[in-house]
Amino acid sequence: MVELIGAPFDLCGPYLGSRLGPSAVRLLGLEDSLRSLRMEVKDGGDAFAPLGGSPSDYGEKLKHAVSAYSNLKARVGESLANGNLPLVIGGDHSLAMGSISGALQHFGSESLAVLWIDAHMDLNTPSTSRSGNFHGMPLAALCRFEAGDQGEGDHPAGWWAWEQILRDVCPNPGLGLGRIGWIGLRDVDAGEIVNYQRLTERQAYTMQDIDHDGIANILDKIDAWLLKSGASKVWISFDVDSLDPNLAPGTGTKVRGGLTYREGHFLAELLHEMLFKANKPYSLAGLDVVEVNPMSDQAGQTAIVANEWVASFFGKTIMGVNG
Repeated sequence: MVELIGAPFDLCGPYLGSRLGPSAVRLLGLEDSLRSLRMEVKDGGDAFAPLGGSPSDYGEKLKHAVSAYSNLKARVGESLANGNLPLVIGGDHSLAMGSISGALQHFGSESLAVLWIDAHMDLNTPSTSRSGNFHGMPLAALCRFEAGDQGEGDHPAGWWAWEQILRDVCPNPGLGLGRIGWIGLRDVDAGEIVNYQRLTERQAYTMQDIDHDGIANILDKIDAWLLKSGASKVWISFDVDSLDPNLAPGTGTKVRGGLTYREGHFLAELLHEMLFKANKPYSLAGLDVVEVNPMSDQAGQTAIVANEWVASFFGKTIMGVNG
């Protein structure tokens, strides 16, 4: 059974509003869309209550962030323990620290791989981030990278929260250094490239790679990587900013030149074939759908596009349902 879990949190990105994303995605028909695919679905509610406002103090924001990640980790773990498939609706992408930590704790580091569909690498640490926004750091936290420093004797901003996340949220051992793949990258920081070099079996596909090789060839490479990795479970983390902002204007960090509508849906369709076929040694652990921001959207367009992408991911095709 697919269990919808809302994560209405948006304090770790540059703009407020994605805390409203779970409500928008639900109101615009996600549950009905999945039921039309003959899927069992239940809405498990939100993992925590949304804030009514926004603290101005950076430290207060991070206190709320750590609480959100901890609550979401527990909620995802509970869903998995009950035999459900969690579909986490965010919220900003820093929430993956919580959702994927729940999956890591349930399945174990040796079993889990992550496919990150995003314009951004999200592999910064507090010392490499130019903005200090934790929505650009979840994968580094899941890999348990240290915060680093900014100079002799100086801790970077957010260091104490990072230490708390590594202590209380992200399991030890963390996400395997050969267990992350990216699709759709087009805005990567210099510090992230340095961190990327620390990984093994690196799999990062930019929009230039997609232009050159095509979605199908990229997915063949992802499939080969997953088979070689030995992972038995795959968590998909889908940021709507992987799509071109002409399709998904309601998101926090827009980057032009993203996936077209058909590229995005072909990607979802191929992922369905990879993850739901009985002859594969790996299967789906769960799914994030994040960064839908109704405050910068146009008539719900981004939430609608996100719902359509999820429907393709779960088997909707032009001629019906992909069995």
